[in-house]
Parts: sequence; structure tokens; C-alpha cells
Amino acid sequence: MLPVFDESSKLVDGRVILRDNFDKILSKYPEVLIFGEDTGTIGDVNQGLEGLQEKYGEMRVSDTGIREATIIGQGIGMALRGLRPIAEIQYLDYMIYALQIISDDLSTLHYRTFGKQKAPLIIRTRGHRLEGIWHSGSQLGGILNLIRGVFVLVPRNMTKAAGFYNTLLESDQPAMVVECLNGYRLKEKMPTNIGEFKTLLGVVETLKEGSDITLVSYGSTLRIVEQAAKELTEVGIDAEVIDIQSLLPFDLNHDIVKSVAKTNRLMVIDEDVPGGASAYILNEILNTQNAYAHLDSKPQTLTAQHHRPAYGTDGDYFSKPSAEDIFENVYNVMHEMNPVDFPKLR
Repeated sequence: MLPVFDESSKLVDGRVILRDNFDKILSKYPEVLIFGEDTGTIGDVNQGLEGLQEKYGEMRVSDTGIREATIIGQGIGMALRGLRPIAEIQYLDYMIYALQIISDDLSTLHYRTFGKQKAPLIIRTRGHRLEGIWHSGSQLGGILNLIRGVFVLVPRNMTKAAGFYNTLLESDQPAMVVECLNGYRLKEKMPTNIGEFKTLLGVVETLKEGSDITLVSYGSTLRIVEQAAKELTEVGIDAEVIDIQSLLPFDLNHDIVKSVAKTNRLMVIDEDVPGGASAYILNEILNTQNAYAHLDSKPQTLTAQHHRPAYGTDGDYFSKPSAEDIFENVYNVMHEMNPVDFPKLR
């Protein structure tokens, strides 16, 4: 079920959509518990759980210590016993401290018990596109390759994130949802069917149709890609923009290769380090979907720099792909294809 909007749908902060959706979840599922770093008293650092501890009590919405491995361990134990825990790790960067237990215990449980045990733990976190070294990383390349067996979902806004939570609670598979760190105060329309709509796993979404090149991205970086695509139209380049939405599983319907068959050119834009998530995405598109057969130009990746984000606001602009970077890289692909219509940028 898709989000529904009508004339009464107001523009609200994205965090409000998450908050009201979690309210519906806690009301609908008495077995759901939400816990983590600053989750309870203040309703998480971005107020996506504002007021819910007061409404549902400290047993159901609670704070924990700053111990990521313990948080995940508690979540696994609860899930094994039939509860539906949502364990919050405050920032994606701190997932490093919990990777061992996610990789060795959570991701392998269903497999190594031959389907006899399950732990449908939902890990809630946030990351991408903000300044600073410790709160802005996108180490998804490492995460993707270490936690196979856990869904990895990267919604571009809070409506999409809420839809993922609604979908996951109707399944029994563990998952990690990475919310956009700089999206909580961005305005979104409030759906009239809050708590009911779904975001499908493994399904991409085409945000802009185009005929010249396929641009593939996810999360906060997708907004930068959309901005660049608008600017590219001013110089006669018609880019198709695709939101991956779900990294594990990845594009189950093979819709990206259908786009590449139309445009014959491909660029993957990602804010992970080179060889990280972009390498995984490119491998899926070229080797699983066999998109190489449709390419007239070398497939490109545009990633963050080789280091963690620089300190301060410069960390976003200079460490990660900007709209200017995307514009220049796409233009260069078109220049190589047709230098007459797209002369070299000065």
C-alpha cells in the first residue's frame, strides 16, 4: 500500500512522520519495544520518538548505555523470544562496534539453524551527508559485505523509512534501516494512512525519466543527484535518476538494466569511499543484471574521497560528491560521446 495524500495533507518535518508512524506501530503491535542511545527520555537525538516514552512507558521505549554490541545482543535475545525489538544505534558510524555480533550471530542465525530459529530484529540508525568525522560516515561497503543475511535499507526520506518499518513488521527477517541524518527537518507531506503504507524491499524507484544517461544513487546523496540532473537539462543532457532504496536485497526486478538499455550510459553516485558500496552496486548492475551488453561508454562511479569526511561543513562539500562534481562528470561522459554538441568544459 502506497502513502495516500489529500487536500488535508500538511507539510511537516520528516521526523514528525516517523514519530507518528512509530506511535501507530507501538499501538498496533504490543510486542514491539524500541530502545537505544537517547531513544527514551528525549525521544532520540532527532525527536523521531518524541513523547512516546511518556505515552507507552519506560519498558517499551527506553534508553540504554553507549554500548552498541550490548544493544544488538539484547535485541537478538528479545527477538528469539518472540518480541519485536527495534534497536537504535545512534549513528551509522558506530555500527562498527556492533558488527561482530551482527555478522556472527544475527545474520547467520536462520541459516545455521536450518530455518529452525529466527531473530527478526530491526536495527534503526542514521547517517549520510552531514559535517564532521564521526557522525557522517557511510561505511556501507564494509557493512554490506559483513552482514549478509540482514536486509540493508537506505530510504531517501522519512516517509520511505516509515514504510520500511511497516513492511518489516509484517515479516520475520532482520534488517538495518539507515535514515537520512540531514532529513529530519526537511518538509514532507503527511500521509493520511500513517502506519499502514509500505515501502517494498528490493524495488528501485525512477524519480526522473531520461534518455542520455542513467544516474543511480540512494539516501541523502540522491537529493544532490536530483539537483544536478535539473542543471544538466539546461545544457541538453537528459539524465534518468534512479533511487536504489534497498541495498540488500538489490533491485529484484532488474529495473536498472532496463534503464541502461535505454540510455546506454551508467553512473553510480555514492558517498562511501572508493571501492565501497559503489563497487557492490556496480557489480550487481554489470554482472548480475548483465548491463554491460547495453553500454556505449565506460560505466562510471563517483564516490567520496579516500578518507573520512573532513571536519566541519567542508566535510560534506569537499569530501563527498557535490552537485558540481556530478554535473562535470556526467558532462565529460557526454563530451566523450559527442564532443561537437558537448564541447569541453573550460
